[in-house]
Amino acid sequence: MCIYGDLAYPLRVHLQTPSRHVPLARLMQDYNQAMSALRISVKWLFGDVINSFKFVDYKKNLKIGLSSVGKMYVVCALLRNAITCLYSNTTSDYFSIEPPTLEQYFH
Repeated sequence: MCIYGDLAYPLRVHLQTPSRHVPLARLMQDYNQAMSALRISVKWLFGDVINSFKFVDYKKNLKIGLSSVGKMYVVCALLRNAITCLYSNTTSDYFSIEPPTLEQYFH
C-alpha cells in the first residue's frame, strides 16, 4: 500500500509519484494516466470537506498555531463521511461503490 502524490513529492517506498523518465515507455504512460485519475478523485474528498464546512479552509480563516486545525478537520471529515453514508458523493458515484450505512461506518 502506498500514497500517490504529484511530482513535488520525493519518490519513496510508501510515497509514489508519476514516472519521471523521458521518454516514457507505454507501460509507464498507462501507469501515470491511471494513477492521475485516482489522485484527482482523492482530491474530490478534500473538496467535499472544505465545501461542506467552509470554516476549515485554512487559507481563509484558520491559523496554524492559533487554531486547533487538525482536530477541527478530523471532526469535519467524520461529519462529511456521515453525510456521504446518507447521500453518497462524487467519489462513490465515480467508482460505482455504495457507501456504508451510518451504523457500519461508526461501528
